[in-house]
Amino acid sequence: MSADPSAPAYALLAKLGITHHTVEHPPVFTVAQSQELRGTLPGGHTKNLFTKDKADRLFLITAEEDSPIDLNATSKLLGTKGRLSFASAELLREHLGIEPGSVTPLALVNDKAGLVTFILEKRLLEHEIINVHPLVNSRTTALKREELLAYIAATGHSVQAMELPHRVVEPEAGG
Repeated sequence: MSADPSAPAYALLAKLGITHHTVEHPPVFTVAQSQELRGTLPGGHTKNLFTKDKADRLFLITAEEDSPIDLNATSKLLGTKGRLSFASAELLREHLGIEPGSVTPLALVNDKAGLVTFILEKRLLEHEIINVHPLVNSRTTALKREELLAYIAATGHSVQAMELPHRVVEPEAGG
């Protein structure tokens, strides 16, 4: 496979006249790995959850990287049928055209049928720059907040920005 996985995102960014800064790095699969590799990239950093409910409705949740999202409470907030659970790699490939570890709001460009509901944690909007993967987890792309929102709108998706419920994280016992 010689095609650049980022090509659909880059093409839409170019069409919209959005300049972007992209950094290459080894593939990352977790927030912790991302934090180790990114160095001093300014702006908000994301974590992305591709989920589904019992009715097979799909949700892409983009949150601040350190937000301990409570999926059970988020399910209730969104009024889903049953609890949200992580969608399979097959659904990820089918609807967003990306591999696990590369989940990003930029992949909404591949959801031509508009079956994925996009949820953005409101905290991210406090950042002027938001860092996301460009459909592959070996790159990080920095976009201005307004440009990311314009990109998502250009994919035909609306942005549902909301305060997302967090799990209570118990402090680690130390000594």
